[in-house]
Amino acid sequence: MLAAVATFSSMYSLEATAQDQFVSLPSFRVGPYGQNGQSFYGGFIDYLTYVNMKEGGVNGVKFTWEECETEYNNAKGVECYERLKGKSGASKGTALHVMSTGISYALLDKTQTDKVPLIMMGYGRTDAVDGSVFPYAFPLVTTYQMQASAIVKFLAQKNGGSLKGKKIVFLYHDSAYGKEPIAALQAESKIDGFKLVEIPVAHPGNEQGAQWLKIREEKPDYVIFWGWGVMNQTALKAAQKVGYPRDKIVGSWWAGSEEDAVPAGPAAKGYMSATWNVAGKTVPVIADIEKVVYGAGKGNFPNNSKIGTILYNRGVSAAIVTVEADRLAQEKFGKGKPVTGEQMRWAFENLDITNARLNALGATGLLPEIKTSCENHEGSGMIKIQQWDGTKWVIISDWIEGNKSLIHPLFKASALEYAKEKNITPACMKN
Repeated sequence: MLAAVATFSSMYSLEATAQDQFVSLPSFRVGPYGQNGQSFYGGFIDYLTYVNMKEGGVNGVKFTWEECETEYNNAKGVECYERLKGKSGASKGTALHVMSTGISYALLDKTQTDKVPLIMMGYGRTDAVDGSVFPYAFPLVTTYQMQASAIVKFLAQKNGGSLKGKKIVFLYHDSAYGKEPIAALQAESKIDGFKLVEIPVAHPGNEQGAQWLKIREEKPDYVIFWGWGVMNQTALKAAQKVGYPRDKIVGSWWAGSEEDAVPAGPAAKGYMSATWNVAGKTVPVIADIEKVVYGAGKGNFPNNSKIGTILYNRGVSAAIVTVEADRLAQEKFGKGKPVTGEQMRWAFENLDITNARLNALGATGLLPEIKTSCENHEGSGMIKIQQWDGTKWVIISDWIEGNKSLIHPLFKASALEYAKEKNITPACMKN
């Protein structure tokens, strides 16, 4: 199946002309996190196909693309970027979605030099929220720190508005991804008065016996869980083994997919996670993709089993934001023409995707409103909490925004430190 998917994507890109909008996709469909990548990139590509079929592209400019397998490996991610950027003329690949914090860090300087947007939706370097220092990097929708803060707010709401005197374990993937929210959680613990216990798990995370024995000894009120790939199902099974309630565990959005819950079986029931997109086919655009794209036999998968899953819908969400940025760039710089990397950068920095626009796209409730600026490349900062009922994810909260007044100054301080190290003079780019 994977070979067929890769062949289709590559063949489609060969049809690209100077009048197409070429999208580089340094993706991963094999390796320890391949199942996650399959769902995300399948959803992303299906939405591009959908826009081509429904609208003929954006103002007549169709999307083409090519995937390059990174295996979630930093070096291969850089190789794929270099290989693909020369195939797309002035667009340099339009907008990169590498779905990897490590690859994002490796490409940060390169993409800025090449003037192509690096889109880090729910991952990546979070102080890139400050566009005066990171003009071509966009940690869109929400960041790890704001997610962690929102999870803390959710837990406080469950406890009458206060976590004072509580104990929270932060169990995390021992990588750049897992370490990103630590500063935010430490700041929250000081303000909210809870004890924070940090416990790392070595990659890939299929050995967690010692960590869960420690959790049993600590007897925390809650576990905030920053897992990825096989680490997630392993954690849920280990929690069951030591008798820790899964309804006291809240995972990150990369630890809250069907790929995580289904393999854990009964051990997953009651487990909660954050998410910035919903699951299911009740979202009109998801149902219409199934009808239009798969009905015509042009889906990225041989069947529709992935449609409506969390990561598939997340890929669709990422593609929606990319297409809307392309649409906005054409509005400003000329309709009916492919846009450049620099023009896409302007569009990503001036997004205003309202609920009314999401409704018009058929994406009602799929993701939160997004409004960006030079000062705020995040655009939202909101999550929902979902819970696994044994067969599916069920939303159990409204949109929750992290503590922006606490978290965004952390971004700013980190960005200014980076600017000092790199001898960058922070400044917003002119439109």
